Amino acid sequence: MIEDVKIVITKKFSSKNPIIVEGFPGIGLVGTISASYLVEKMKMEQVGHVTSRSFPPLAAVHKYVPMHPARVYASRDGKYIVILSEFVIPMMKVRNLADVIYDFALERKAREIISLGGITIKGEQDTVYAIASTPAIVKKLSSTKGVELIKEGATTGVAGVLLARGADENFPVSSLLAEAHAEFMDPKGAAMVIEVLNKMLGMKIDTTDLESEANQIQEKMRDIIDKAKIVHERYKETEGKDHSLGPMYG
Repeated sequence: MIEDVKIVITKKFSSKNPIIVEGFPGIGLVGTISASYLVEKMKMEQVGHVTSRSFPPLAAVHKYVPMHPARVYASRDGKYIVILSEFVIPMMKVRNLADVIYDFALERKAREIISLGGITIKGEQDTVYAIASTPAIVKKLSSTKGVELIKEGATTGVAGVLLARGADENFPVSSLLAEAHAEFMDPKGAAMVIEVLNKMLGMKIDTTDLESEANQIQEKMRDIIDKAKIVHERYKETEGKDHSLGPMYG
């Protein structure tokens, strides 16, 4: 399989030991909503995008501007880099993407990588679960109010690959998983992980208006995700067919 996932930097930016935050669609779309909210509230600039020939052929459109649906943003002070996607990453590209993000973090001399996501609600929606790759991050998270470390279990996707590699190489990677509703977009879950980030990093991101703003995010993302699903299904239907004569003769 060709490893073709790339982070393409389109605008030069400076960073000094940044913290890299990644958010991808998952349970409650917590990762994408929270990452998008960070970008907006911190007034980050888009500095690049993530691309692969295996990604769905689509463009996101925001404020009349077409853009790549998987993007890279940087804060003006160079302390934070956010990588987010508005479509579900194809399973066959998850490991490749995780390795690209990890290598990008090393290249940028990042302090740590933080993954944002959701986990199915087990009771009251009041807990953010966490997994960390190093003892120092485990200690930090264990003393953070509202966070429960996962002692036994498994985690999948980009975060899972990042955590395993971070543990192997003693590089700080953490995954924050807010309890969220699996069947719909959950702005409360997104607010919960941002509140934990505030405590972890000394940030002051106000989450009071996240729920109302998330309604707008939902409308934008629902259309994009629906289109991505349709494209994916069409790809599956045509996979293996001989298109050598072109679509006129298909």
